[in-house]
Amino acid sequence: RILRNFTLMVSHDAENIKSSFETIMYLDTVFAKAMYANAQKAVKPVINEHGYINIVKGRHPLIAKSSVVSNTVYIGKDFQMLFITGPNTGGKTVCLKLVGLSVIMALSGIYVPAQEAEIGVFENLFCDIGDEQSIEQSLSTFSSHIYNIKHIIDNLNDKTLVLLDELGAGTDPAEGASLALSIATFISKTKARAIITTHYNEL
Repeated sequence: RILRNFTLMVSHDAENIKSSFETIMYLDTVFAKAMYANAQKAVKPVINEHGYINIVKGRHPLIAKSSVVSNTVYIGKDFQMLFITGPNTGGKTVCLKLVGLSVIMALSGIYVPAQEAEIGVFENLFCDIGDEQSIEQSLSTFSSHIYNIKHIIDNLNDKTLVLLDELGAGTDPAEGASLALSIATFISKTKARAIITTHYNEL
């Protein structure tokens, strides 16, 4: 009886309570974004509709400011595909993740940890980063990458950003290089923007 009476009392103000909750939630989100931007010395990104990305001295948001190495990355205006190469532990994958996170943050209304940032609006952001080997799904390292890449290729258009880490890795080097070259060529023909890390000289 007490619960029923209490519920009846609350029901009279349910819409006001709901409205207040949504307002508080919105303000909490805005203040959280502002606190994060201030703590990271982040900047308001310039948004464009042309698929341009220009991140000047961008910092990976999940690496401590005391140890993070900033990177400048640009793509989409003079060229649509960027290859990053270099030794292992040289920061290729971190740079790749920096771009992906910066794009997602900018399109979510979050300031970007960088000196300057211009971010394009994309319909799709696809990535294949890391080892997705699965015993449950009987996927080897190589086949799991191919499975992801097939999904990416099936959904490409000129409003897509693709991030591929070590394209063609996990198999015979000669076959992997040929496969990587074919995939990169196909992506290029679709006019999608792509950033690819690789050790293959052929690419």
